[in-house]
Amino acid sequence: MIRHSLFATSALFSMALCGAAWAQATHPETGEPLAEDQTFQYRLQDQFPSLDPQLIEETAGGHVARQIFEGLLTQNADGTLRPGVAEEWTSEDNQTWVFTLRDDARWSNGDPVTAHDFVYAWQRAADPATASEYAWYVELSQIRNAAAVIAGEVGPEELDVRAIDDRTLEVTLGQPLPYFPQMTVHYTFMPTHQPTVEAHGANWTNPENIVSNGAYVLDQIAVNEFFHLVPNPEYWGADDAIITEITGYVINDANQALNRFHAGEFDMMDDLPAGSYPRLEEEMPDTAHSVPRLCSYYYAVNQSENGHEALQDPRVRQALSYAINRNVITDQILQAGQAPAYSFTHWATAGFELPEIEYATWTQEERMARALELMEEAGYGPDNPIEINLIYNTSENHRQIATVISQMWRPLGVTTVLNNYEWQSYLDIRGNQNFDVARGAWCGDYNEASTFLDLMTSSNANNDGKYFSEDVDRLMTESVSEADPQPTYTQVEQILAEDMAILPIYHYTQNFVLDPTIRNWPMQNVENNWYVRDIYRAAE
Repeated sequence: MIRHSLFATSALFSMALCGAAWAQATHPETGEPLAEDQTFQYRLQDQFPSLDPQLIEETAGGHVARQIFEGLLTQNADGTLRPGVAEEWTSEDNQTWVFTLRDDARWSNGDPVTAHDFVYAWQRAADPATASEYAWYVELSQIRNAAAVIAGEVGPEELDVRAIDDRTLEVTLGQPLPYFPQMTVHYTFMPTHQPTVEAHGANWTNPENIVSNGAYVLDQIAVNEFFHLVPNPEYWGADDAIITEITGYVINDANQALNRFHAGEFDMMDDLPAGSYPRLEEEMPDTAHSVPRLCSYYYAVNQSENGHEALQDPRVRQALSYAINRNVITDQILQAGQAPAYSFTHWATAGFELPEIEYATWTQEERMARALELMEEAGYGPDNPIEINLIYNTSENHRQIATVISQMWRPLGVTTVLNNYEWQSYLDIRGNQNFDVARGAWCGDYNEASTFLDLMTSSNANNDGKYFSEDVDRLMTESVSEADPQPTYTQVEQILAEDMAILPIYHYTQNFVLDPTIRNWPMQNVENNWYVRDIYRAAE
C-alpha cells in the first residue's frame, strides 16, 4: 500500500506566493527565484484529432490530456508512480485491485470526482458504441469481461470494475497483472464527466462545454493553429501549480518551428529538423537535449486481403528490411542519438533484454546480398520489378527518411511512390489499409515490453498492417501470467523478425530544445509523460 506525500511544503509555498510578487517568490524546494512570467508555450507538429480521453489515439492529444484530466495515478519525473485522484492502491493477489480516491478531487464545475466517474469512463472505453481506437487497451489490461464487452457479446456494465462507494474503486482482472497500476496512468483510463458527455455528445470537449479534473482547463482552441489552457481553481493541488498559462502552437514545418523557437515564441519543441541536433547541442548545450524515449520507428506493411500481392510473401518483406541501411538514417540523417532497430521493443524498456536477431549481426553488405537473393527466390527483381505505395504523415523528417529508403530499395527492382498526408487523413488511410507500406511509430503506453509486442496481435486495433500469427497471439496471451515473460518476449521478437511483420528502423531518442529557464522537466521519464503543474520558470 502506498500513501501520498507529495508537495508537503505546499502550504508554505502558497503563503510565499500570496505575500510577494512573482519576481520575489522562490521555489519551495530548490530555493530558486521565480520569474515574473510563469507562462509556458510549446510547439506541436500536428493537430490532435480529439481531447476525449476515451478517443485519443496519439501522443499530441495525450500530452494535453495529462494537463486537463487526471487519472487514478500519475508519474514522478523518473517515471515512477505517484498518487493522482487515487491516494492509495492495494492488491493482495495482483488480480483484484482497490483504489481509494482522495476526498478533495473536484471536476472543474465543482462536482466531486468519484469512483463512479471511473466506472463510467472505463465502461465507455470498452463499449463498441464509443468506437474507441484504444478499446483493445482495456482488454490488454486484463479487466475481467473486457473482451466480451468489446466484442459486443455482453453490455459494458459487465466490465468488472465497480464503485464500492464514492471513494472506493475495485477492479477485478481475469488473471494477475502486477503492472496493472502502471496501465492506469494512460489517458484511456482517465475519468470523464457523464452529465457533460450526455448533454453535449461529440461536442463535449469544446471549450464552452468541457468539464475536466486536471490542473488546467481548456480555454480556447483554434484547429491547426493553437490551444490555450488556464489553471483549474477546483483542482485539489491548484495551490502547487506555478505555471499560469499553457499555449500550444501547431506548426508542421520543423525548420519554421525552430526559427520561431530561436525568436523566443515558445519554450519547447521536439521533433527537431533531421540533422540539426549536433549543431544545436554545440551552440546551445543548456538548451538542446537528447534522452531515451520509449518509441520505435517502423514501416507497417499491408498484409490484409487488399494488400500488395508481392508484400504477402515474407521473403519480399525480409528483402525490403535487409536493404535498409539503418546506420545511414540514424547517423547521417537524424544525428540525435537514435539507435538502429532490428526488433520492435525499445531497448530502454524496463526489464527488457534485446533479443538476438540474426540479421542484426550481419554487415550491411551481407544484408543487401541476402535481400537480392530473397527477391529472386520470390520471383521479383530488376527483371520483374514491383511498385510500392509508401505513405507518411507530412513531415520533412519523414520525407527524408522515405526518400532515402526508396533509393535503398531500387537495386531490388522496387519503385517507390511516396505520398504524404496531413495527420488526420494519414490516420484514416492507414487505419483503412489503403497503403502498401506506411510510416509508423509506436510509443509505450506503459513501461513494459507488452506495450510494444501486443501491437502485433490480431486483436489490436492499431495493428494497421493486419499482421496475423497464431503463435504470436498465443505467446502474448501466455506472457500475461508468466512470472518472467522475457523468454516469451524474445520468442515473439524472433517470430516477428522471421515473418518480417513490420520493418523496424530505429529506436527513438527524445531530442528537443527547452528554454533553460524552464525547470524540473522530467528528463528521466522515458515515456515522455510530462505534467506542466510540476514545472516552473526560474528568474534569469
